[in-house]
Amino acid sequence: MTTMTNPGVALVTGGNRGLGLATARRLGQEGLTVVIGARDPDRARAAVTQLRTAGVWASAVPLDVDDATSTTAAAERIRREHGRLDVLVNNAGILPEATATDAADPLDPDLFLRTFRTNVLGAVGVTQAVLPLLVRSDRGRVVNVSSRMGSLSDQLDPASPYHSLVVPAYQASKAALNGLTVALAKRLAGTRVKVNSVCPGWVRTDLGGPENRAAAPTPAEEAAEVVVRAALLDDTGPSGSFFDAAGPVPW
Repeated sequence: MTTMTNPGVALVTGGNRGLGLATARRLGQEGLTVVIGARDPDRARAAVTQLRTAGVWASAVPLDVDDATSTTAAAERIRREHGRLDVLVNNAGILPEATATDAADPLDPDLFLRTFRTNVLGAVGVTQAVLPLLVRSDRGRVVNVSSRMGSLSDQLDPASPYHSLVVPAYQASKAALNGLTVALAKRLAGTRVKVNSVCPGWVRTDLGGPENRAAAPTPAEEAAEVVVRAALLDDTGPSGSFFDAAGPVPW
């Protein structure tokens, strides 16, 4: 898969830390203007300062993916300040099941509601808000940061390292996000917009708490590469696909 030239403007949700920040940095290094979408304005400003110090042109917009008013305002601000959007990385996500309290009842409806609100409906809301900008772009790209924990094939395969993992709300949310990828890719088949899911692997970030940061084998900077690859696909690249660093992932 080759990458496009003159890549334009990218929005990274949850871009103030971890995988989101690493992705923003790499996109900036590829020449994109990066917009950090984050709930915490202080952390967003700190991320922008860090990126600009590294030579990346970056700015930030207040963005709470759980809040429709916030997503609409962020889209309007991007339109007003940049006049375009070429890449959307739906990176913001939560894993509340990582805490002992939340994991006590794996079928707690509130746990599912909270997880789906951010991981699925958050991606839906942000995508809907910026879609007019992406459709007007000559290379619109939507990258949904998913997980092999959302792969039904992996969950059913005893040989898969993901088979033994049981976090129902998170797994179901990522399976739903993958479903959104397929549906949106089909809906936008007549446009130049490409929509794909990627699995960055088990990433060394705060998602899942300090135990995850200690145990995860993949640095955020390395994990960001597959996200960037999907963000910079040229017109010959796939749409409606799911892949990780090694290649296609079974649904």
